[in-house]
Amino acid sequence: MKLSHSVLSAFFALLLLAGHMPVSAENDHDIVIRGARVLDGAGNPWVHADIAIQDGKIVKIGRVTGSGLREIDASGKYVSPGWIDMMDQSGRALREVGFAPNKINMGVTTLIGGEGGTVVPAAEIDAYFTELGKKGISVNFGTYYSATQARVAVLGDSATDPTLDQLEEMKSLVAQAMEAGAMGITTALIYPPSAYHKTENLIELAKVAAEYDGIYASHIRDESSMFLEAVGEAIRIGEESGAGVEIFHLKAAFYPNWGKDMPKALELMAAARQRGVNVGADVYPYVAGGTGLEITAPNWVYAEGVEQAVAWLQDPDMRTRMKQELAAGPAPEWTNLVYSSGGWKNVVLANSYLEAYTQFHGKNFQEIGEALGRDPADIAWDILLEAQPNRPLALFFMMSEEDVRLALQSPFVSIGSDAASALKEGDLDDLGLPHPRSYGTFPKIIANYVRDQKVLSLPEAIRKMTSWPATRMGLSDRGLLREGLAADIVVFDLEIIEDTATWAEPTAKPTGIEYVIVNGELVLDDGIHTGATPGVVLRGPGYSR
Repeated sequence: MKLSHSVLSAFFALLLLAGHMPVSAENDHDIVIRGARVLDGAGNPWVHADIAIQDGKIVKIGRVTGSGLREIDASGKYVSPGWIDMMDQSGRALREVGFAPNKINMGVTTLIGGEGGTVVPAAEIDAYFTELGKKGISVNFGTYYSATQARVAVLGDSATDPTLDQLEEMKSLVAQAMEAGAMGITTALIYPPSAYHKTENLIELAKVAAEYDGIYASHIRDESSMFLEAVGEAIRIGEESGAGVEIFHLKAAFYPNWGKDMPKALELMAAARQRGVNVGADVYPYVAGGTGLEITAPNWVYAEGVEQAVAWLQDPDMRTRMKQELAAGPAPEWTNLVYSSGGWKNVVLANSYLEAYTQFHGKNFQEIGEALGRDPADIAWDILLEAQPNRPLALFFMMSEEDVRLALQSPFVSIGSDAASALKEGDLDDLGLPHPRSYGTFPKIIANYVRDQKVLSLPEAIRKMTSWPATRMGLSDRGLLREGLAADIVVFDLEIIEDTATWAEPTAKPTGIEYVIVNGELVLDDGIHTGATPGVVLRGPGYSR
């Protein structure tokens, strides 16, 4: 059959036009997620949609007609931006092993570390970040630098106040860290030598961070009897320096004031925000914290350095004085966590690093004291001395569930695990602390506080774990499901998601988190870590290169 000239011309015109049409662009995406209930991270209700991913980015949300090299059927499942851990401890662990299996299993794609600072001095931060990038990490990672690192570099670990020249030296180290990509500066004011920082000096150091749009983040000076004063100090540092403020693991850890102090603290923060102070906080969803046994001795024990501290901890007369101070209760110069928790019966030996005490792991110190016929304080301090150079750890049951729930409901509170990456799946995290927060924090928010207790709506919980922390940290390409943004994504089943980690089995893997995508690559595939390391280092706003 012969075709007329006009028909042939029209045919070739259509072929030419098709070459310029975008239809082929929807074919062969790297990943297509089909039929999901999509939570965008901004707090909006879910919508049905497909998501196409190409070259590490989200390229389509809606009806995706093209195919994916990998197709994921998410029918009946929820899809959200990757979850952000605002209080991570993985700076050292990622340097050794980059897989972060416990974080990935929890749906976490981004870690913000550095309560204790960077694992290298200020001058080496840039090289440390480069090292992580070359080594390969499964998660995105950003970190603060510690004001106490600067202090120790200039003053050592004593309680000495810096001179003006020494303060300038500390400020220059902060500036160097910010230009290398630190997110801001931190303090852990409950612990010596960080406890020796004066407020006025912290304001000066925070001013430097503020010049680079950095944040002042703090484990505040007291979380027990002086909790409200410590919140006020953190707010003051932000208000007078111009830096944003992040209060780490917000907790009202003083049993006589349960139900009283947390509402007041949230009111203080809300009032500060009304004045223009960029203050927020993070929490973990547990009633026990975990830390080293060194906190059971008053701060003055450490004021003249490690050698003197060891001598005093061995001195029977000094121990008598220390026990009297433990029994006396709150003191302005020291957070007495034993008293704040309600006594040794609420302090549990978590990890002694000593074979002789392994049988007592998971027991409270009152029980241990009764079994050994000794004072619990003497047992704690003996373990502290004998375990060196390891840091023996305890769990302090010092918060109320009602206060935890109230903090979770605040719109400016995000989620932080206060846990490190594990070097191997199923092992304790790199801190060596057997606390379920290492494996359970984020799924517990969804399973317990959203699905079961309905403390939070699902869109609001996801906002707290995604867009809100991303906005706080200036991560403009993450925290939302939007076309053109980085493809950090979690696929989970709301009906079966569960934090299976408990006090008895703190490393149990959660259920119901099926797929985790980091920068467009599957890192958790049908619940199994793929070994992929597509994570990137997230440098702070002051990065100079």
